[in-house]
Amino acid sequence: MRRYKQTKTAYDYTNEPPGRFIRVDWKELWRYRDLFLVIAWRDISIRYKQTALGVIWAALQPFVTMVIFTFIFNRVAKVGSGDDTPYPVFLYVGLLLWQYYSGTLTRASESLVMNAQMIQKIYFPRIIMPVASAVAGLVDLAVASLILVAMMAVYGFAPHWQGIAILPILLLASICSSLGVGFFLSALNVKYRDVRYALPFVIQTLMYVTPVIYPVSMLNKYPVIKTLMLWLNPISGVISNARAGLLGRSPIEWGVLGISCLMSVVFLLIGLAYFKATEAYFADIV
Repeated sequence: MRRYKQTKTAYDYTNEPPGRFIRVDWKELWRYRDLFLVIAWRDISIRYKQTALGVIWAALQPFVTMVIFTFIFNRVAKVGSGDDTPYPVFLYVGLLLWQYYSGTLTRASESLVMNAQMIQKIYFPRIIMPVASAVAGLVDLAVASLILVAMMAVYGFAPHWQGIAILPILLLASICSSLGVGFFLSALNVKYRDVRYALPFVIQTLMYVTPVIYPVSMLNKYPVIKTLMLWLNPISGVISNARAGLLGRSPIEWGVLGISCLMSVVFLLIGLAYFKATEAYFADIV
């Protein structure tokens, strides 16, 4: 079967065979910017609609998780930060980035299936759906970060200037990494609905092989595992360098940061390539 993709000009629709390389029509995306903003705002508002606490839930979830994990892993299991950073602050920085990453991954993977009727009835760039999920998650991240500011004040931490300087890079790497996997899973979820059942288990498992609860220095005795973690799980390097940069208790590992950024871009390109290759079928089988 020959595959075709649909593109929209200013006046009509044309069908043409897909190219060999990834093609993103930036002019078309700009024309649909209003739809993108509406979908992103809808995702934010629906999440907290008819809730008593509203957007406070965005900060309450990582804070409660931090309290429970501090008791279990720090008080009981004696897991420390590795650099004398108070464990609650150390843990909360990791949880912030991890929950953004895992939340974006989950929402992006379900974005096409959840909007099936819209996809079947009208044409618009399908890439808008998963990208809007990533943007909506930034609101939760910003709200939850207020707790981190308060915790740093209580424990006497001032944000290090290097951490503030590399913060946009860390956020961009998190977005690219989560969107790359999200693109792939969202397209896969259209055809195989097993994704929605397998993903929660995968995310839960992935958290324990990511230095969220423990410092990455604990893996120094296992160089092969540490290397695989840093190369195959870009969010690991993002979390470890976010702690080093913001808290200033350990040096920023620029090599690790470079690996995380590189692999985030690789994941993004692979996910986007699969998404674009299967995009023509979404309206038929979603």
